[in-house]
Amino acid sequence: MKVVITQPFYIPWMGYFAMMDIADIFVFYDDVQFVLQSWHSRNRIKTSNGVQWLTVPTRKNFGQKINQVEVKGLRWEDDHIKTIEQAYSKAPHFEIYWEYVSRIFEIDWIYLSELTTYSIRTLAELLDIGMPKFIKSSELEGIQGQKTDRVLSVLEKLGADEYISGMAAKDYLEEDKFKDIKLTWFDYQHPTYPQIRGEFVSHMSVIDLLFNTGDKAIDYIREGS
Repeated sequence: MKVVITQPFYIPWMGYFAMMDIADIFVFYDDVQFVLQSWHSRNRIKTSNGVQWLTVPTRKNFGQKINQVEVKGLRWEDDHIKTIEQAYSKAPHFEIYWEYVSRIFEIDWIYLSELTTYSIRTLAELLDIGMPKFIKSSELEGIQGQKTDRVLSVLEKLGADEYISGMAAKDYLEEDKFKDIKLTWFDYQHPTYPQIRGEFVSHMSVIDLLFNTGDKAIDYIREGS
C-alpha cells in the first residue's frame, strides 16, 4: 500500500499530480499549520506580461490549521476567471477544458481547504490521473506526535507499506524511524512541454500544462516521475 501525505495546495504544479498518480492512498494533510503567502493559497500562471501569481484572499488568524482557514471576500473568483481566461484563451486545448476548470470558481467557498481539495480532485480527473483513495488527515482519529512521529502515526493508521515523500521533507523527516515502512524519496524532474507565450517557464500551475497539451498532459506528468 503506497501512501502519499501532502498539504493541499491551490491549483498546484504537475509534480504534485505525479505523486498522486503512483499512490494507492493520497492524504490531504490539512490539519497542520497554515502558512501565509505559500502554496496553500496561491500559485503561478504564465500570461502575456510574464509569470503572474493567483492568490486566494484569506482571513488571517495566526496559528490556524489549514482546514480552519476561511476564504475572504467574493470578488476574487471573478478576478481569477478573468486572468486565466486572458492568459490561456489562445492555448490549443483551452476550449476543451475551460468549462470544467471554470466551475471551480463558481462556488461560494467558505474554507480554503474545501476549495483546494475540490480543485485538486477536479484537475486530477481532467488529467486522467490514476485516481487513488483520497483521505483528509483531519478525519483520521487517534493521530499522535509531531513531525516524523505524526507522519508515521498516519501511515500506521492506514496500514501503509510504503511512504512516498517529496524531497522538501528531507529537511525534517527522520529517516531512521522508518523501520517497518519503506521510505521512498520522490525526486521529480520537471519536463519541458509545448507552451504558448515565448520561452518555456517551468513550475507553473498544472492548468498551464492542461491548456497547452490537453490529453497529452498525463504523458508529460509521467515523464518527470
